[in-house]
Amino acid sequence: MSARELVVLGTASQVPTRHRNHNGYLLRWDGQGILFDPGEGTQRQMLRAGVAAHDLNRICVTHFHGDHSLGLAGVIQRINLDRVPHPVTAHYPASGQRYFERLRYATAYHETVSLTEVPVAADGPLAVTDSYTLEAALLSHPVESYGYRLVEPDGRRILPERLAAHGIAGPDVGRLQREGVLDGVTLEEVSEVRRGQRVAFVMDTRLCDGVHALADGADLLVIESTFLDEDVRLATDHGHLTAGQAAAVARDAGVRHLVLTHFSQRYADPAEFERQARAAGFTGELSIAQDLMRVPVPKR
Repeated sequence: MSARELVVLGTASQVPTRHRNHNGYLLRWDGQGILFDPGEGTQRQMLRAGVAAHDLNRICVTHFHGDHSLGLAGVIQRINLDRVPHPVTAHYPASGQRYFERLRYATAYHETVSLTEVPVAADGPLAVTDSYTLEAALLSHPVESYGYRLVEPDGRRILPERLAAHGIAGPDVGRLQREGVLDGVTLEEVSEVRRGQRVAFVMDTRLCDGVHALADGADLLVIESTFLDEDVRLATDHGHLTAGQAAAVARDAGVRHLVLTHFSQRYADPAEFERQARAAGFTGELSIAQDLMRVPVPKR
């Protein structure tokens, strides 16, 4: 299986800092690359992280605030400049179609790559591939915003003791897996369900049904925590989450690895986000995102 990992390109919120670029996140998944929310400066962050335009197969934009989308113009032009040899698909809120078009054609360039636009207008599946289904869910922000989730199809885990009980060994194991039945023994009799991996991406939002739906059972949850808990009023007023709120969502959803990101420039100590996340009762693996960090998707 190819590497599955999150490459963090930027972690700031509205205003970048000396140490944090505007948003940008690349999910590597079985030889494909999905770029989420390319903010200003993403193209340079890709270079620093060793990410090439050829690595991109999809671009997913949650909403059209600048820190999540101003990098689109440069990324799209780079895809064409480098003559990426495969089609690229872009997902974004349908209500922001005019913003996508302005960014796609912000300046003159020669189009060499097929860029397919698949806007998001409702909750549900956006794309189905052999290795994942890409889903979207509406969030709660002053402008329309959608979160995304990759769900791997469930598979089956072979149980050696059951194979032995039926006298199945050697090449017959592969035959049973391919054909589903061997001499009256079904694959279900000698295996158990292996749940597919899930990765959720939740950016600017208040608490809402969409947040919980996306986070449910996620192996890896990348979620904004713009504010600390003492500024919960600001978070609610501006359509954001606090560290404690994000961690409580992860706790209740059974998330295995929580990645907090999208930090306001008002806070100087990132350790406080970790402290508040733990205080909210999240006991799983926790990362406070930093630019150029790499986070592997937890193994099954």
